[in-house]
Amino acid sequence: MQIVRVALPVPIPQLFDYTSQDASEEDIGRCVRVPFGRGEKSGVIVALPAVSDVDPARLKPVRHIQREVSPLPADWLELVAFVARYYHEPLGEVIALALPPGLRRADAVSDRESDPLLDLGPAGHAALAAGRRVSRALTLLQQLQAAGVIRRSIARELPDGAALADAMRRGWVVPVRGASPATAAAGQPELTDEQRAAVDAVSTEPAGFVPWLLHGVTGSGKTEVYLRLAARALAAGQQVLMLVPEIALTPQLESRVAGRFPAACVVSLHSGLAEGARSRGFVQALEGRADLVLGTRLSVFAAMPRLGLILVDEEHDASYKQQEGVRYSARDVAVWRARQRGVPIVLGSATPSLESWHHVRAERYRGLRLNARALASTLPKVRRIDTRRLRLDEGLSPALQSAIGERLARGEQSLVFLNRRGYAPVLSCPSCGWVSRCPHCSANLVVHLADRRLRCHHCGCDCEVPHACPVCGNQDIQPFGRGTQRIEARLAELFPEARVLRVDRDSARTRSQWESMLAQIANGEADILVGTQMMAKGHDFPKLTLVGVIGADASLHAADFRAPERLFQQLMQVGGRAGRAHLPGEVLVQTEYPDHPLYRCLVRHDFDAFAESALSERRAAGFPPFTYQAMLRADAPVLDDAMQFLAHARRLAQDMAPAGVRVFDAVPMRLTRLARRERGQLLIEADERALLQTFIGRWIEVLRAQRTSRELRWQLDIDPLEV
Repeated sequence: MQIVRVALPVPIPQLFDYTSQDASEEDIGRCVRVPFGRGEKSGVIVALPAVSDVDPARLKPVRHIQREVSPLPADWLELVAFVARYYHEPLGEVIALALPPGLRRADAVSDRESDPLLDLGPAGHAALAAGRRVSRALTLLQQLQAAGVIRRSIARELPDGAALADAMRRGWVVPVRGASPATAAAGQPELTDEQRAAVDAVSTEPAGFVPWLLHGVTGSGKTEVYLRLAARALAAGQQVLMLVPEIALTPQLESRVAGRFPAACVVSLHSGLAEGARSRGFVQALEGRADLVLGTRLSVFAAMPRLGLILVDEEHDASYKQQEGVRYSARDVAVWRARQRGVPIVLGSATPSLESWHHVRAERYRGLRLNARALASTLPKVRRIDTRRLRLDEGLSPALQSAIGERLARGEQSLVFLNRRGYAPVLSCPSCGWVSRCPHCSANLVVHLADRRLRCHHCGCDCEVPHACPVCGNQDIQPFGRGTQRIEARLAELFPEARVLRVDRDSARTRSQWESMLAQIANGEADILVGTQMMAKGHDFPKLTLVGVIGADASLHAADFRAPERLFQQLMQVGGRAGRAHLPGEVLVQTEYPDHPLYRCLVRHDFDAFAESALSERRAAGFPPFTYQAMLRADAPVLDDAMQFLAHARRLAQDMAPAGVRVFDAVPMRLTRLARRERGQLLIEADERALLQTFIGRWIEVLRAQRTSRELRWQLDIDPLEV
């Protein structure tokens, strides 16, 4: 009887032993279903130990080992083990996060009726996979020959991409001088000198791990650099992993990637997919049938046996950091994975994170620059509108209104950017002072006038807009502040002949709605856009020549030390939507602080100056990237319970902390109440990552041994983005 060690999705750092009559070394990495408690759980076999710490008589047999698909490889198990170790999470929880739900259940990889691959058995799988590799390799060679990239080939001797790469090394398949090996369609745009230099720098580097930061201004053609690098990797028989920060950015990129690589198997992976589709995509990557995996942060866990290149678009984006459950950073995990597999990784952004920018200055990363736009001759002109002495019309200055009118007259598009959806942030009674507070959170209910609802953007609480004040009965209750719905309504009144389109998470709740809106904008069926951060990045609309920014000042004096960095990135990104083709662009920023250093850098498009200034401030204050942080958060129905736990955790930390580890006071979180639970936090900091990690490991063991109320929950966040 073989002992089988299994990682299960339970909130304790423990592996569980079972027995199996037919388990072998080939089953390590396979999903398995086992009895647990009074029911069953699915997990992954991580080892076949010779002995168990548990009495063999007490070990229960596994109920099913999933052998319909290939096992998860050793490097994948090493990857999830690293994530569990670095973020101090149970291995089973990390595996549950990394695997698609359908695969994780061990008995339902996907819909068998829609995926006959699952009924073929191991021999059928192997034969069909080999046939597909042959077909793909032949198609690839035909395209290479047709494009003039190779002079001759021996197609019958090239059963898969790995053999093609070997043939190229041996000289059997010879690239034409000056041509780029690619499985690409014809009609590629001509590279600029800067783009060509970036592609050549990465391509000519000897094989191995090299982290690159591609810092390119908006519209400089970073995506084209990604595609050229991906083409070279695919032509060498390698797989490519390409990360994007949000699902909303994938449709446009998916179509571009599919059009560029018609013979490649391109798989999308993100949480918005149906279970079956996500599971099938994961299995395609696992079995080497997917050539390019495109997805959001979850796709960093795609098992890829031929991985040769990792691309991370908009690497600065906070969406790469998971904010619940296992709080990992997909960007940082991608860098570790590139090191593990010995492959290059390219992090791209017009506004890099200060951490990545600092790594280039410290020569831990290598820098690539794209300083000029690929199509437009110049960057958009940025102008500050001083609103201190202006009377605004629903937040719109006369200068912004005039600029919008000019674009309408020329048949061009304008974008009014306000990162606040809804009609107004709060409803209030001027008579008694009542405000529309959320009953479950330390936040206000936002007015959504289009459907007369009050909604909390934190917990989802939803109710009707009252006809009168619920406290004093006054019927003259008023919305205060502005959201995208209110700006949309006013623009429709000011420009009745214009087609006004609001683009936010209320108007584009589904992928089909989002794609329809993108098509509307691209086809010129909208004249004025009113949008949130959904419009700030990744979009290219040739007729959009004006961006007006409303409400940016709120972030200048926020308590979060990262707020200025996020604001600068956001303004640079949204401003970059203007003038991306042959029409000149302009950005108007309404502000009461026109002389603020951040806005002065913005006017000059001078990211380097902003980054130098911000890093100087962080160095003086002892903030990351010059220190390393961990945040312990606790929540309970009553704030005192959470704070008492954190105070106890602080005392334990002070007793255990070595020199160099700083333990701060426990404090309530800024949004103290969320979904009827009260929240507090405790910050731990050190000047060395290894010192902090070692301490956290010992501290967490002690914390897990503490007895706490069932009503109390606590979580650890390594490298927190919100402090």
